[in-house]
Amino acid sequence: MSENKKAEKIVGVKGMNDILPADAALWELFENTVESVLKSYGFQQIRTPIVESTALFARGLGAVTDIVEKEMYSFIDSMNGDNLTLRPESTAGVVRAAIEHNLTYDGPKRLWYSGQMFRHERPQRGRYRQFHQVGAEAIGFTGPDIDAELIMMCQRLWDDLGLQDVKLQLNSIGDAEERNRHRADLIAYFEQHQALLDTDAQRRLHSNPLRILDTKNPAMQEMVNGAPQLLAYLGEESRAHFDGVQKILNHNNIPFAINPRLVRGMDYYNRTVFEWVTDQLGSQGTVCGGGRYDPLVEMFGGKPTPACGFAMGIERLLELMRANGEQAVRNECDVYLVHQGEAAQLQSFVLAERLRNAGLDVVLHCASANAGGSFKAQMKRADASGAAYAIIIGEDEVANHTATVKTLRAEVDGEKASAGNQSVVPFDAVSDYLVDQIVGAGGDHDHDHGDHEHVHYHH
Repeated sequence: MSENKKAEKIVGVKGMNDILPADAALWELFENTVESVLKSYGFQQIRTPIVESTALFARGLGAVTDIVEKEMYSFIDSMNGDNLTLRPESTAGVVRAAIEHNLTYDGPKRLWYSGQMFRHERPQRGRYRQFHQVGAEAIGFTGPDIDAELIMMCQRLWDDLGLQDVKLQLNSIGDAEERNRHRADLIAYFEQHQALLDTDAQRRLHSNPLRILDTKNPAMQEMVNGAPQLLAYLGEESRAHFDGVQKILNHNNIPFAINPRLVRGMDYYNRTVFEWVTDQLGSQGTVCGGGRYDPLVEMFGGKPTPACGFAMGIERLLELMRANGEQAVRNECDVYLVHQGEAAQLQSFVLAERLRNAGLDVVLHCASANAGGSFKAQMKRADASGAAYAIIIGEDEVANHTATVKTLRAEVDGEKASAGNQSVVPFDAVSDYLVDQIVGAGGDHDHDHGDHEHVHYHH
């Protein structure tokens, strides 16, 4: 490349967004809350690859679905010719892993996952080409109790996140025989109104008519509302299962509405299906969806095994949290270490590690292209870091084996300390001094880091 020619800037792929430090704190809050709730119900984390065999999704999701037909990122592996796909959802991969590793050999399993998914669709508000989901899969459970537990777990999560305007819609799509009887009548009904069907509905009429019920086309709504409802075709077992789910939800004061048009987008569902929706996100109002998928394990070559689960879109839930006033709290450090001279720099590294051993978050000043190493420049950077304290080590401190601790934005004895409040502390006592200051000022003890208790100052 010519020395005079500036390199072309490479930008991110459309619809695949960076999560920047300013947003990461809200993501962390969400992820920690989700993990806490899921663990409280006995769910164990599972992590599967983002790339799977294309056949897995074609078989599991259904060949005549928007995801398989239009939205999957599929490619041929140039090394061995395998047909691979970036996962558009994670239930299929989790079930594949459960079968492959015989996870249910000793009984049912409660599993949860979190990660990136990929769908090649038009990027818009709440809909991206790379997006993130958290989901739970309960494999090996037969009764309506696990369906209700999953729904109640979602309700607990909304409560813990402070989300109020999220409403539950519920339906049952029965078993295969019940759907087949309904399907025949549904096709006959739509054929009588064929002139009103749009292109997608015409294409699905004989291959997947149930999905026509989920149309968003305003011109079709009145006609679709008059279509035969699957609930009328439920047999005794399916009806009893659905009644059982509702009974548990009612007994636990979980409000819901029956939506007879709710069918979900994957072909593997049966019996219970549900969605959590909000009117705060425009057309992308579904923030969580799930249901029972008893046929899927057998479809993937395993023994017949009942299962139920859900997935929620993280980006949409974060947008809802922001709409409800949740602010991303900066991940500020406790201490910023300022130093002058080579000997002071060496001592600063020693002290920084001691402070981290004591459970403090410490930023040690390092040289950078846009920030000088002068004392003034370092103190400016310390203040901008959000740290509660700055520790200063210069020639005098090195000679006297001390450190100067300066209060930046903390409280001392319950009162806000002035910016000029500083103390000279023996080098070997700095850790204990700062921990006492932070705990006494209303700090907290967070999760263990190794063998050391983690301490933070709350600004």
